[in-house]
Amino acid sequence: MDKWICVICGYIYDEALGMPDHGIAPGTKFTELPDDWVCPECGSPKDSFEIYTG
Repeated sequence: MDKWICVICGYIYDEALGMPDHGIAPGTKFTELPDDWVCPECGSPKDSFEIYTG
């Protein structure tokens, strides 16, 4: 499982955790999120994320 970081605000989406409060089950890969999904912190589009290596 990978983690993805928003390059705009620094929010990290962790595939292992998902976002259960937003209807995204744990284990949901970032690539499986809808194309219109946006950062829950700043509203940036999905293409503003890159794999987090920190």
